[in-house]
Parts: sequence; C-alpha cells; structure tokens
Amino acid sequence: MRYLLVNADDFGIGPGTSQGILQLGAAGRITSSVLLSNSPHAESAVTLWRKNASGLELGWHPTLTLDRPLLPAERVASLVDGVGKFYPLNAFLKRLMLKKIMHEEIRAELTAQYRRCCELLQTPPIIINTHHHIQIFPPVGAILREIVAGQALVPYVRLVREPWPMLWRVPGARIKRLVLNTFGRREARRQRSAGMLGNDWLTGVADNGDMNDPEFFIRWISRVPGNVVELTCHPGLEDRTLIGRDCTETDGMLQRRPRELELLMHPDFMEAVGKAGFTLIAPSRLRAMYHGDRSHAA
Repeated sequence: MRYLLVNADDFGIGPGTSQGILQLGAAGRITSSVLLSNSPHAESAVTLWRKNASGLELGWHPTLTLDRPLLPAERVASLVDGVGKFYPLNAFLKRLMLKKIMHEEIRAELTAQYRRCCELLQTPPIIINTHHHIQIFPPVGAILREIVAGQALVPYVRLVREPWPMLWRVPGARIKRLVLNTFGRREARRQRSAGMLGNDWLTGVADNGDMNDPEFFIRWISRVPGNVVELTCHPGLEDRTLIGRDCTETDGMLQRRPRELELLMHPDFMEAVGKAGFTLIAPSRLRAMYHGDRSHAA
C-alpha cells in the first residue's frame, strides 16, 4: 500500500486562503493543513474550521519569516526589523549565516507559537511543517525537535527531501529543490534518529510559473517512489490580505493559490492518485499505524 498526504500549507494566513483550503478538505482533495498561529487571521480561521466540520486535520506551521512574532519585539530583537516584523526569508538566512540571530530567541518565539497553536486547536498539533522550510537550516530543526519532544504521541513532521533522480525527471524549481534537498536530507536524518514520524519523500515544490502546467501535480504523483509521500501545496481563493505580507500585486503569488486549488479540484488529479497506487491518508491514521507498529515491535 502506498500512502499520500496532501497537505495545504498556510492555513490562517488570510480569509480567502483558509476558505479555499476548507473547500478542498470538504471535497476530499487534501488530507490536512497547518496553521500559522502568529497570523492576525489565525483565530478567525480556526473558528471557521470548527464551524465547517469537514474533518480536515489541522496542525502547526511555525514561521520566523512572516508577519510579526507573538512575543514582544524587544524579546526577539535579532529576529525582527526596525518596525518589529520578521525579516523576509533571504534576509533571515543571511543573518543566520552571519550568526546575527540568537538561538534562544528562536526557541522562545517558536515555543510561544507552539503554545498558541495548542491553545487554538485545543490539542497538540498532529502534523507540523515550517513556513519556507526553515526547519532544514540549523539550529531551527534542533529547536523544533526539542519543543515537540514532550508530546505524548509523536507528531508527523515533514521531511524535506526528494530522490535525486526526480530533479531531472520532474521539471520546475530545480535550483530551489537542489538547495532544499541538500539541507533537507541532513535534517531528515536527524529527525529519523530522534524517532520522529515523517514521509519517505516530499513532492510538489514549485515556483510560480510551474503552476501554468496543467500536468504539474500529476507528473509528480505519477513518478515519485516511496510508500509514504507528502504532496505539499499552497492553494486558496483569491486573498488580497496577502499583499504586502506574503506577496505583491505583480509577483504571481496572488494568482498562484487559486491556480493550485483549480488543479487539485480537477478530476485528473484524483485519477492520477489512483493510477499511481496511492491511497490518501490523514496524519492521525498514519500516526496510529506508526504507534501500532512500534508497539508491535516492542
């Protein structure tokens, strides 16, 4: 049996995005989503999720590169700019490499976001992955593993890696995928050594232009190996609250989310899932299988 998790990132980033994700959940096209607990729209998104009652499973989407921290800016001064907002990804990585970011401030802010997520969901998150994949860059991954180590049941935590041959077999975002794969494999080994539950391979990493290809998700699904695969995606309805926060009017991100929703809702998507031998699986079921296997092994 091959299992496919289809996880929609960025739940709570804005109303249109959250509504689009819930539509996909109600249609059975995604298995889970992850909450940006520091977003100004997080609480209203969770309220909408509860009213929707679609059964879509929600987890946590830690970020150090979007909006403002939950903690006061003076407590995490190395993480924020002059107006108290997180640095964008490129600036964050540059400061990380130059050792201008305090590790204790990363730990403090991620702990605050984790606790806020638990408060909003009223339970520890069952699935976790980081915004912009920042977990693959030390020391973020190690700190994240420390934070979730106390959960009674181990959560599913995304492993950011793909088979090297897929870089040539599937076009799109190859430079980004090369970087993610290089750093992600190292963190994946650490997650596995810590006994964390995760996917064999990650698919679906893309740039904006890749979404113009109607076969994009289908090509990934039809070619990726592995028994547990995660398809990452960023669908949503048009959401102008993202302008100036996660995108601009002209960079293509505003249009990308509705396009991803369209591709996931297309009948060809589910047909490709079946042809590849995949069964969609929710994180809770995968975790139950994981703990069952561990109990049996014990």
